[in-house]
Amino acid sequence: MTLLRSAIFFLWFAAISVVLNLAFLPALAMPRKATLFAARVWSKATLWGLKVFAALDYEVRGEIPEGQALIAAKHMSMWDTLALYLLLADSAFVIKRELLRIPFYGWYVKKAGSIVIDREGRASALRDMAAAARRAIVADRPVVIFPEGTRKLPGAAPDYKPGVAALYRKLDVPCIPVALNSGLFWTGFRKNRGRIVIEFLPPIPAGLSRQDFMRMLRERIETATGNLLREGQALLARGR
Repeated sequence: MTLLRSAIFFLWFAAISVVLNLAFLPALAMPRKATLFAARVWSKATLWGLKVFAALDYEVRGEIPEGQALIAAKHMSMWDTLALYLLLADSAFVIKRELLRIPFYGWYVKKAGSIVIDREGRASALRDMAAAARRAIVADRPVVIFPEGTRKLPGAAPDYKPGVAALYRKLDVPCIPVALNSGLFWTGFRKNRGRIVIEFLPPIPAGLSRQDFMRMLRERIETATGNLLREGQALLARGR
């Protein structure tokens, strides 16, 4: 039954992606807010399909931040990007340059005002990322980064990159850690029924040393994520 539900959702996702990508092409020639509207419609349609066809809903815990803040989120699946884009108003995502090469998707994320980082650029790439992030903060937009740089399987050893510390130091704004358990439910093609939980944790104040910040960020995200994973695993076990 899970595979059937997953297949139906996949067909829905493929259909709305094609239709909406084509329908909103004119937005690329319009002001940036038109592209933001298009992205939110796509995200809403995707999460609606997950709930209706795959029996996979979600729950938000904690206070959703607004305006000038650095959001550092755990990353386990594509769901994370969709949900954060929908929950955070006019956010600026830090993305790897390779994503811009994806037809349609790359065009939209560039137009939406994403912060692009060249992972081969090293020090110069970090400076460019920080400058772009600063412009977003000045425009009262939250900056979103996945501090491990890539998706992680549930329970995998954490690997926090220096980019998040560089942004924290340069932006001088609170950092809101985000924990989630999406990797238990969105596992490639398979979508397990249940409820994903995303949790906005208490902010880390600006001004800490790099070492204290990284330690606090890692402890908060990993502890909360561990709790959410155990909760999600119990939910999955009851559903079997």
